[in-house]
Amino acid sequence: MEYSILGRTGLEVGVAGLGCGGNSKAGLGAGRSNSESVALIRRALDRGVNFLDTARAYGTEEVVGEAIKAVPRGSVIVSSKHQASPRVTAEKLATEIDASLRDLQTDYVDVFHLHGVHPEHYEHARDVLVPTLLHARDAGKIRFLGITETSPNDHGQTMLNRAADDGCWDVMMLGFNMMHQVARARLLPKTMKHNIGTLIMFAVRNLFSVPGRLQEVVGDLVAEGSLPDWLGDAEDPLGFLIHPDDGGADSLIEAAYRYARHEPGTDVVLFGTGSVAHLEANIDSILKPPLLASDTERLAELFGHLQGVGLDSPRSA
Repeated sequence: MEYSILGRTGLEVGVAGLGCGGNSKAGLGAGRSNSESVALIRRALDRGVNFLDTARAYGTEEVVGEAIKAVPRGSVIVSSKHQASPRVTAEKLATEIDASLRDLQTDYVDVFHLHGVHPEHYEHARDVLVPTLLHARDAGKIRFLGITETSPNDHGQTMLNRAADDGCWDVMMLGFNMMHQVARARLLPKTMKHNIGTLIMFAVRNLFSVPGRLQEVVGDLVAEGSLPDWLGDAEDPLGFLIHPDDGGADSLIEAAYRYARHEPGTDVVLFGTGSVAHLEANIDSILKPPLLASDTERLAELFGHLQGVGLDSPRSA
């Protein structure tokens, strides 16, 4: 495993982080048992993954808690989350933090995020709920404050761009991929300036993993005039990335992970899975070198103007 520092938290984190949500939910979403899910998480730990992301809404805090019993608590970074809509009161959030600690069977959560914050709910998150997070931090229940965007509903990342200037967030989770490069222009420069740790989601998802999905999306973008006609005629629109003999990728999934991993300002690339084989392949991809400069430049030329592509919900794996 390769490691980075998660912004001003100072935490040393593996660049590949296991996301325990999505459809797979560390295997639970694919019908696997709790013991199988625990074994999957422990295999990730064996591979050097030390960042585990879960949430109240995922229903995976209990298996994460069981899995981390196998290692010293200080050797693993646990991230959890709770929603932050106006329906969530300060008292409700405090109760949910305690519930996370109970289900995770731990005395503290390393990073606790407000989850999927809509731009119109940001003031509530900051003004009403952050004081609760700070109180929990002072009580030793959480170590650092995080916030995550609702990528499908905020293509321009307006909420996170605003939050990055507020000074209260230690960590941010954001969407970024080869066809949704919005963060490069504004958000990542801000997170680097303010030393905010970054967690990347949507690096692969359906767009680069489900057969035929890329061609379908490209066809739609060509039809609406967002991409040139010739790209819609291509049998493999991103085939230029696949040239393993001279530094290119072996597969589209590998290319997507390498692209996200080596973007300046990226600390952790999150991946989800329900199988050990898929877990191993994802980690191997994230740990490979950067794509060739000529390939990343072409990606910027073709897709740098797009917003909101590839942000649909994941499918089980």
